[in-house]
Amino acid sequence: MIPLNYPFTEEQIRALQVGDEVGITGVVFTGRDAVHKYLHEGGSLPTGVQLRGGIIYHCGPVVLMDAAGQWQVTAAGPTTSIREEPYQAQIIRDFGIRGVIGKGGMGDKTSAACREYGCVYLHAIGGAAQVLAECVRKVRGVYMLEEFGSPEAIWELEVENFPAVVTMDSHGKSLHREVFAASQSALAERIASKAGARHP
Repeated sequence: MIPLNYPFTEEQIRALQVGDEVGITGVVFTGRDAVHKYLHEGGSLPTGVQLRGGIIYHCGPVVLMDAAGQWQVTAAGPTTSIREEPYQAQIIRDFGIRGVIGKGGMGDKTSAACREYGCVYLHAIGGAAQVLAECVRKVRGVYMLEEFGSPEAIWELEVENFPAVVTMDSHGKSLHREVFAASQSALAERIASKAGARHP
């Protein structure tokens, strides 16, 4: 596993390849549909949110306040990323993001932005929200909670050895695209084989 420590430099990111497993340590900011749409439409980041050189996590964490008045993350699983495809390339460009964490991959616009600006897409494990929450050492802050509500707010999380896999790198490679192409090819062969069996 490759350690990936905040702040994330372009050199670090350009060195990563599709298939690399990383352990992220440092600060990540969550952001889902509401945040992406808001930034895409020209909204400004709240004071304290530093995305430049950072990672945005497509996640709506379950966060509770304990008896001491401290936020505790009890679940931190990834959200399906393709919903952010209309916005992601612009946000990578405008805010200098080095990494995007989510699940399911993203499209060609995001891939092109990763290549041009030095960013990677990191696939987190779906269905392991409680396990991933154990990697969160501290909630450093929450922003736009009143405007967007808890799942859509920007949560500033301090993480340690948060596991993810590079599935879209900064060299134009996309594991999601490769798997889709291989699946389409296998399906076409299967259909052709069945058609041939019916019409010898």
